[in-house]
Amino acid sequence: MSLIPSSLFGGRRTNIFDPFSLDVWDPFHDFPFPSTALSAPRFEFANETSAFANTRIDWKETPEAHVFKADLPGLKKEEVKVEIEEGNVLQISGERSKEKEEKNDKLHRVERSSGKFLRRFRLPENAKVDQVKASMESGVLTVTVPKEEVKKPDVKAIDISG
Repeated sequence: MSLIPSSLFGGRRTNIFDPFSLDVWDPFHDFPFPSTALSAPRFEFANETSAFANTRIDWKETPEAHVFKADLPGLKKEEVKVEIEEGNVLQISGERSKEKEEKNDKLHRVERSSGKFLRRFRLPENAKVDQVKASMESGVLTVTVPKEEVKKPDVKAIDISG
């Protein structure tokens, strides 16, 4: 998705340099999706897509472990699943429920995402998948996958003097 001034597409806009008057351009607006799953109202489909796409995860490797950190604000640990699949694939998934609207409420802007998310990472061979640990604090999920120690080959000194 791109930020495109709505005035370029016939929308009302008073100042092209006003950052608050930018609208999110949806390239699939009014696109006739053939399946019923994709022909859901555009508003709901956009929220589902953004929830999936906006789950940001960092993966760093330390000498001892692979560490994954995911920003999941507003989620409880009961709403998140951390699994190992296919022997070496770390899967992080969950769902952020949509807030219930009151009938008389008027929404001016909806930017917080809701819906399901799923991220998968193929772990390297040195990952100890049977010792994975996960914790959640202040909306940040931390998954630690310990690594097997790499054994250094024994090096023998060879006397090359004649």
